[in-house]
Amino acid sequence: MSEPAAGTATTTAARAHARSQAGAVVEAMPTVPARAWPDPPDGVAPERLVWAETVAGGGYTSKVLARGTRLRLTDLAGDACAHVLLYNADQPWERLNVADTVKVPWQAYLGAGHPLLSDQGRALATIVQDSSGCHDALCGTSTRRRNGERYGDGAPQSATPAGRELLLLAGLKHGLDARDIGPSVSFFQGVRVDPADGSLRFIGAQTPAPTHVDLRCELPLVVLVANVPHPLDPRDAYTATTLEILAWRERPTAPGDALWASTPELERALLNAADYSEARGIA
Repeated sequence: MSEPAAGTATTTAARAHARSQAGAVVEAMPTVPARAWPDPPDGVAPERLVWAETVAGGGYTSKVLARGTRLRLTDLAGDACAHVLLYNADQPWERLNVADTVKVPWQAYLGAGHPLLSDQGRALATIVQDSSGCHDALCGTSTRRRNGERYGDGAPQSATPAGRELLLLAGLKHGLDARDIGPSVSFFQGVRVDPADGSLRFIGAQTPAPTHVDLRCELPLVVLVANVPHPLDPRDAYTATTLEILAWRERPTAPGDALWASTPELERALLNAADYSEARGIA
Protein backbone atom coordinates (compact mmCIF):
# COMPACT_ATOMS: atom_id res chain seq x y z
CA MET A 1 0.00 0.00 0.00
CA SER A 2 1.37 3.41 -0.91
CA GLU A 3 2.04 5.97 1.77
CA PRO A 4 -0.44 8.88 2.06
CA ALA A 5 0.64 12.26 0.79
CA ALA A 6 2.67 14.09 3.41
CA GLY A 7 0.28 17.03 3.50
CA THR A 8 -2.80 14.88 4.22
CA ALA A 9 -1.34 12.00 6.27
CA THR A 10 -3.43 12.87 9.33
CA THR A 11 -6.96 14.18 9.84
CA THR A 12 -5.59 17.48 11.09
CA ALA A 13 -3.32 17.88 8.06
CA ALA A 14 -6.11 16.90 5.68
CA ARG A 15 -8.40 19.50 7.24
CA ALA A 16 -5.74 22.19 6.92
CA HIS A 17 -5.15 21.27 3.28
CA ALA A 18 -8.87 21.37 2.47
CA ARG A 19 -9.32 24.76 4.13
CA SER A 20 -6.31 26.14 2.27
CA GLN A 21 -8.23 25.65 -0.97
CA ALA A 22 -10.90 28.16 0.01
CA GLY A 23 -10.95 31.02 -2.46
CA ALA A 24 -8.80 29.18 -4.99
CA VAL A 25 -9.63 29.83 -8.64
CA VAL A 26 -10.87 26.64 -10.30
CA GLU A 27 -12.26 25.90 -13.74
CA ALA A 28 -15.61 24.58 -12.56
CA MET A 29 -17.33 25.57 -9.35
CA PRO A 30 -20.65 27.08 -8.22
CA THR A 31 -20.56 30.45 -6.50
CA VAL A 32 -22.44 30.31 -3.18
CA PRO A 33 -24.36 32.48 -2.59
CA ALA A 34 -24.97 33.32 -6.24
CA ARG A 35 -25.22 37.04 -5.45
CA ALA A 36 -21.47 36.97 -4.79
CA TRP A 37 -20.82 36.39 -8.52
CA PRO A 38 -18.42 39.19 -9.54
CA ASP A 39 -19.92 40.07 -12.92
CA PRO A 40 -23.74 39.99 -13.07
CA PRO A 41 -25.41 40.49 -16.46
CA ASP A 42 -26.14 44.06 -17.47
CA GLY A 43 -29.14 45.42 -15.62
CA VAL A 44 -29.30 42.52 -13.15
CA ALA A 45 -28.79 43.44 -9.50
CA PRO A 46 -26.56 40.90 -7.69
CA GLU A 47 -29.28 40.03 -5.19
CA ARG A 48 -31.48 38.72 -8.02
CA LEU A 49 -28.95 36.00 -8.91
CA VAL A 50 -29.95 32.49 -7.81
CA TRP A 51 -27.41 30.37 -9.75
CA ALA A 52 -23.84 31.17 -10.76
CA GLU A 53 -21.54 28.39 -11.86
CA THR A 54 -18.91 27.37 -14.38
CA VAL A 55 -18.91 23.83 -15.74
CA ALA A 56 -15.72 22.44 -17.23
CA GLY A 57 -15.71 20.25 -20.32
CA GLY A 58 -16.77 16.77 -19.23
CA GLY A 59 -18.69 18.18 -16.26
CA TYR A 60 -22.33 18.38 -15.24
CA THR A 61 -24.60 20.28 -12.90
CA SER A 62 -28.25 20.70 -11.93
CA LYS A 63 -30.58 23.12 -10.17
CA VAL A 64 -34.22 23.59 -9.19
CA LEU A 65 -35.48 26.94 -10.49
CA ALA A 66 -38.69 28.84 -9.79
CA ARG A 67 -41.26 29.77 -12.42
CA GLY A 68 -40.18 33.00 -14.08
CA THR A 69 -36.45 32.49 -13.52
CA ARG A 70 -34.23 33.51 -16.42
CA LEU A 71 -31.43 31.05 -17.16
CA ARG A 72 -28.40 32.12 -19.21
CA LEU A 73 -25.96 29.57 -20.66
CA THR A 74 -22.74 31.06 -22.03
CA ASP A 75 -20.16 29.41 -24.26
CA LEU A 76 -17.07 31.26 -23.09
CA ALA A 77 -14.44 29.96 -25.52
CA GLY A 78 -16.35 28.50 -28.47
CA ASP A 79 -16.34 24.77 -27.78
CA ALA A 80 -18.87 24.30 -24.99
CA CYS A 81 -21.86 22.09 -25.74
CA ALA A 82 -24.65 22.30 -23.17
CA HIS A 83 -26.91 19.24 -23.24
CA VAL A 84 -30.06 20.17 -21.31
CA LEU A 85 -33.00 18.28 -19.83
CA LEU A 86 -35.97 19.96 -18.13
CA TYR A 87 -38.55 18.52 -15.70
CA ASN A 88 -41.59 19.97 -13.97
CA ALA A 89 -40.18 20.30 -10.46
CA ASP A 90 -43.57 19.54 -8.84
CA GLN A 91 -44.43 16.56 -11.05
CA PRO A 92 -41.21 15.32 -12.68
CA TRP A 93 -43.04 12.76 -14.82
CA GLU A 94 -43.74 15.83 -16.97
CA ARG A 95 -40.50 16.57 -18.75
CA LEU A 96 -38.97 17.91 -21.94
CA ASN A 97 -40.46 16.27 -25.02
CA VAL A 98 -38.07 16.92 -27.89
CA ALA A 99 -40.46 15.57 -30.54
CA ASP A 100 -43.17 18.07 -29.57
CA THR A 101 -40.56 20.82 -29.17
CA VAL A 102 -39.76 20.62 -32.87
CA LYS A 103 -43.17 19.47 -34.15
CA VAL A 104 -45.60 21.89 -32.50
CA PRO A 105 -43.78 25.14 -33.46
CA TRP A 106 -43.19 23.79 -37.02
CA GLN A 107 -39.47 24.43 -36.59
CA ALA A 108 -36.62 21.95 -36.05
CA TYR A 109 -33.96 24.59 -35.34
CA LEU A 110 -33.89 26.20 -31.92
CA GLY A 111 -33.63 29.96 -31.57
CA ALA A 112 -35.18 33.00 -29.91
CA GLY A 113 -38.93 32.59 -29.48
CA HIS A 114 -38.83 28.78 -29.51
CA PRO A 115 -40.68 26.95 -26.70
CA LEU A 116 -39.28 23.88 -24.97
CA LEU A 117 -42.40 21.77 -24.56
CA SER A 118 -43.60 18.87 -22.45
CA ASP A 119 -45.93 16.18 -23.76
CA GLN A 120 -48.72 17.86 -21.78
CA GLY A 121 -48.84 20.76 -24.23
CA ARG A 122 -47.20 23.14 -21.78
CA ALA A 123 -44.18 25.34 -22.30
CA LEU A 124 -41.58 24.33 -19.73
CA ALA A 125 -39.35 27.17 -20.89
CA THR A 126 -38.99 29.59 -23.79
CA ILE A 127 -35.84 30.75 -25.51
CA VAL A 128 -35.92 34.52 -25.11
CA GLN A 129 -32.46 35.49 -26.35
CA ASP A 130 -29.86 33.79 -28.53
CA SER A 131 -26.53 35.15 -29.76
CA SER A 132 -25.26 31.79 -31.03
CA GLY A 133 -27.79 30.46 -33.52
CA CYS A 134 -26.16 27.01 -33.49
CA HIS A 135 -28.10 24.46 -31.50
CA ASP A 136 -29.57 20.99 -31.93
CA ALA A 137 -32.84 19.28 -31.03
CA LEU A 138 -32.37 16.24 -33.25
CA CYS A 139 -29.44 14.14 -31.99
CA GLY A 140 -29.57 14.08 -28.20
CA THR A 141 -26.37 13.58 -26.25
CA SER A 142 -23.53 11.04 -26.30
CA THR A 143 -23.75 7.53 -24.87
CA ARG A 144 -21.28 5.43 -22.92
CA ARG A 145 -21.02 2.83 -25.67
CA ARG A 146 -20.42 5.40 -28.41
CA ASN A 147 -17.81 7.25 -26.36
CA GLY A 148 -16.10 3.96 -25.68
CA GLU A 149 -15.84 3.38 -29.42
CA ARG A 150 -14.66 6.91 -30.17
CA TYR A 151 -12.45 7.81 -27.23
CA GLY A 152 -11.78 4.54 -25.43
CA ASP A 153 -14.11 5.18 -22.48
CA GLY A 154 -17.43 6.82 -21.71
CA ALA A 155 -17.73 6.20 -17.97
CA PRO A 156 -18.64 9.25 -15.87
CA GLN A 157 -15.37 8.98 -13.91
CA SER A 158 -13.25 8.81 -17.06
CA ALA A 159 -11.54 11.63 -18.94
CA THR A 160 -14.15 11.27 -21.72
CA PRO A 161 -17.53 10.89 -19.99
CA ALA A 162 -20.68 10.47 -22.04
CA GLY A 163 -23.46 13.01 -21.73
CA ARG A 164 -26.14 10.47 -20.85
CA GLU A 165 -24.02 9.15 -17.98
CA LEU A 166 -23.55 12.65 -16.59
CA LEU A 167 -27.21 13.58 -16.98
CA LEU A 168 -28.08 10.42 -15.07
CA LEU A 169 -25.78 11.44 -12.22
CA ALA A 170 -27.39 14.87 -12.20
CA GLY A 171 -30.87 13.34 -12.23
CA LEU A 172 -30.12 10.99 -9.33
CA LYS A 173 -29.68 14.05 -7.12
CA HIS A 174 -33.35 14.85 -7.75
CA GLY A 175 -34.87 11.39 -7.36
CA LEU A 176 -34.75 10.57 -11.08
CA ASP A 177 -33.26 7.41 -12.55
CA ALA A 178 -32.19 5.94 -15.89
CA ARG A 179 -35.73 5.66 -17.25
CA ASP A 180 -36.17 9.42 -16.75
CA ILE A 181 -33.21 10.41 -18.94
CA GLY A 182 -34.75 11.00 -22.35
CA PRO A 183 -33.55 12.87 -25.43
CA SER A 184 -31.97 16.23 -24.62
CA VAL A 185 -31.48 19.47 -26.51
CA SER A 186 -27.97 20.79 -27.17
CA PHE A 187 -26.83 24.39 -27.23
CA PHE A 188 -23.83 25.98 -29.01
CA GLN A 189 -22.95 23.14 -31.41
CA GLY A 190 -25.29 23.13 -34.38
CA VAL A 191 -26.68 20.46 -36.69
CA ARG A 192 -28.50 20.97 -39.99
CA VAL A 193 -30.58 18.60 -42.11
CA ASP A 194 -29.37 18.16 -45.67
CA PRO A 195 -32.31 19.11 -47.92
CA ALA A 196 -31.24 16.60 -50.56
CA ASP A 197 -31.14 13.36 -48.60
CA GLY A 198 -32.22 14.23 -45.05
CA SER A 199 -28.84 13.38 -43.51
CA LEU A 200 -27.64 15.31 -40.47
CA ARG A 201 -24.69 17.64 -40.93
CA PHE A 202 -22.65 18.91 -37.98
CA ILE A 203 -21.89 22.65 -38.30
CA GLY A 204 -20.52 23.28 -34.81
CA ALA A 205 -20.25 26.83 -33.56
CA GLN A 206 -20.53 29.47 -36.27
CA THR A 207 -20.42 32.65 -34.16
CA PRO A 208 -17.28 33.89 -32.38
CA ALA A 209 -17.31 33.27 -28.63
CA PRO A 210 -18.52 34.24 -26.18
CA THR A 211 -22.11 33.50 -27.11
CA HIS A 212 -25.12 32.90 -24.90
CA VAL A 213 -28.69 31.63 -24.92
CA ASP A 214 -31.34 32.69 -22.39
CA LEU A 215 -34.23 30.48 -21.29
CA ARG A 216 -37.22 31.71 -19.30
CA CYS A 217 -38.73 29.12 -16.96
CA GLU A 218 -42.49 28.97 -17.52
CA LEU A 219 -42.92 26.32 -14.79
CA PRO A 220 -40.86 25.43 -11.71
CA LEU A 221 -38.12 23.32 -13.22
CA VAL A 222 -35.45 20.77 -12.44
CA VAL A 223 -32.66 21.65 -14.87
CA LEU A 224 -29.98 19.09 -15.75
CA VAL A 225 -26.91 20.15 -17.77
CA ALA A 226 -23.97 18.15 -19.14
CA ASN A 227 -21.13 19.91 -20.96
CA VAL A 228 -19.69 17.31 -23.34
CA PRO A 229 -18.85 17.11 -27.05
CA HIS A 230 -21.77 16.80 -29.43
CA PRO A 231 -22.21 13.18 -30.63
CA LEU A 232 -21.70 14.27 -34.25
CA ASP A 233 -18.58 16.34 -33.54
CA PRO A 234 -16.05 14.84 -36.00
CA ARG A 235 -12.92 15.87 -34.12
CA ASP A 236 -10.76 13.04 -32.82
CA ALA A 237 -10.06 14.77 -29.52
CA TYR A 238 -12.67 15.04 -26.76
CA THR A 239 -13.28 18.77 -27.14
CA ALA A 240 -15.47 20.71 -24.72
CA THR A 241 -14.56 24.05 -23.15
CA THR A 242 -15.99 25.79 -20.12
CA LEU A 243 -19.69 26.63 -19.87
CA GLU A 244 -20.93 29.48 -17.70
CA ILE A 245 -24.38 29.30 -16.09
CA LEU A 246 -26.20 32.25 -14.53
CA ALA A 247 -29.83 32.47 -13.43
CA TRP A 248 -31.78 35.29 -11.88
CA ARG A 249 -35.27 36.12 -10.68
CA GLU A 250 -37.54 37.50 -13.35
CA ARG A 251 -41.16 36.79 -14.31
CA PRO A 252 -42.82 34.25 -16.60
CA THR A 253 -44.12 35.20 -20.04
CA ALA A 254 -47.52 36.90 -19.73
CA PRO A 255 -50.17 38.47 -21.95
CA GLY A 256 -48.76 41.65 -23.46
CA ASP A 257 -45.25 40.25 -23.81
CA ALA A 258 -43.99 40.11 -27.39
CA LEU A 259 -43.71 36.31 -27.26
CA TRP A 260 -47.16 35.64 -25.86
CA ALA A 261 -49.13 35.79 -29.11
CA SER A 262 -46.23 35.53 -31.56
CA THR A 263 -47.67 32.25 -32.90
CA PRO A 264 -50.89 30.38 -32.11
CA GLU A 265 -48.89 27.34 -31.01
CA LEU A 266 -46.73 29.29 -28.57
CA GLU A 267 -49.71 31.16 -27.14
CA ARG A 268 -51.50 27.88 -26.42
CA ALA A 269 -48.42 26.35 -24.76
CA LEU A 270 -47.97 29.45 -22.58
CA LEU A 271 -51.68 29.54 -21.71
CA ASN A 272 -51.47 25.90 -20.65
CA ALA A 273 -48.44 26.63 -18.44
CA ALA A 274 -50.13 29.68 -16.90
CA ASP A 275 -53.37 27.74 -16.25
CA TYR A 276 -51.46 24.93 -14.54
CA SER A 277 -49.51 27.42 -12.41
CA GLU A 278 -52.54 29.44 -11.37
CA ALA A 279 -54.41 26.30 -10.30
CA ARG A 280 -51.44 25.28 -8.12
CA GLY A 281 -50.96 28.75 -6.65
CA ILE A 282 -47.55 29.33 -8.21
CA ALA A 283 -48.47 31.90 -10.89
